[in-house]
Amino acid sequence: MTDNAFHPATLQELPTELPVFPLTGILLLPRARLPLNIFEARYLQMVRDVLGTHRMIGMIQPERKGQKALFSKGCAGRIVQFAETGDGRFLVTLKGVCRFTLQHEMEERNGYRQIVPDWTEFASDLEDDTTEFDRNALIEHLKVYFQRKGIKPNWKAIESRGDEDLISSLSIVCPFEAREKQALLEVQSLSERAQLMMTLLEMGAITSGGGSGVQN
Repeated sequence: MTDNAFHPATLQELPTELPVFPLTGILLLPRARLPLNIFEARYLQMVRDVLGTHRMIGMIQPERKGQKALFSKGCAGRIVQFAETGDGRFLVTLKGVCRFTLQHEMEERNGYRQIVPDWTEFASDLEDDTTEFDRNALIEHLKVYFQRKGIKPNWKAIESRGDEDLISSLSIVCPFEAREKQALLEVQSLSERAQLMMTLLEMGAITSGGGSGVQN
């Protein structure tokens, strides 16, 4: 199943209650796509429940792996692709809609957690982010980082991506620490996220040995 239906355009159209899927190291950003393999019973039920309503799930990281406390900010995504496997799993794709601040947590429903989100800080997420950054500098940082990490990327695919898609994709797939991913989530603009991304890439290249080799 694919979905090209309604997507919220104003804060008033966003849900006042939101089920959340707490996962360490997993990041969703506005307009980015995140594939998920759902197999736990409580999250299978969560998907069933939201498919009948607004189709939105909040992705948020626990503050510490294995603990209940959550970071104060996450991002809601709408299910835009859905498939059920022969062994009962759900394969879904979320498209990021808007980030939120966790106002307070509600009682669990069918075993999964629910919150009351505050969307106001991130109202600009509902519009395209066209702030600019130095794309060439980012690519140079990437080259050093991937070399030091022994990663062989598809450069043609990387260079064909639009600016926001590139930064969002890198934020999602690069093996940064949970707090680093949280920092990427919380910055306001694309240009700020790009600058933070270059800092993290440089730090990651250094910790892989021998210095970054990137001149700022």
